[in-house]
Amino acid sequence: MIMMCVLLAVMPAGCSASKGEAVTDTGEAGNMQSAESEETAALEEEEIVEMKMSINGTAVDVSWENNASVKELAKMAGNGPVTIETEPYGGFEQVGPIGATLPSSDTNIKTKAGDIMLYTSSQMVIFYGSNSWAYTRLGRITDKSDSELRELLGGDGVTVTITAE
Repeated sequence: MIMMCVLLAVMPAGCSASKGEAVTDTGEAGNMQSAESEETAALEEEEIVEMKMSINGTAVDVSWENNASVKELAKMAGNGPVTIETEPYGGFEQVGPIGATLPSSDTNIKTKAGDIMLYTSSQMVIFYGSNSWAYTRLGRITDKSDSELRELLGGDGVTVTITAE
């Protein structure tokens, strides 16, 4: 008897529509897939701003990721240079505040020299060694060897400058 009352109470709410409204059943999953597809297409259609990076005035070539974090960083750089003062940490990385909170999608990653990561949505980490942690990948320095990266990043804090082209 209780089950019948519950079913009768739920059925009218699930089958009703306001006057003049058409009822279509695309299914909740279909709507979610459509919204995700549209968001992905919008991200892909956005013009990617070319960015350049220098470390203590030394230009480095970076292969940037195509993700929401990098797109937001590019918007910041489009408004003027983004300067990040870093400090060494652990003998394998330089880390410093970006000055804003960026969207992130952290996953457990084993990094290697040259990797550029987002940590806690607001810190940039540049590796000259290796570590395993949850980061969002921003990019990778492509024109320096491990020993060149250690020389460039292995001492005291460095100044990282990101500009838009």
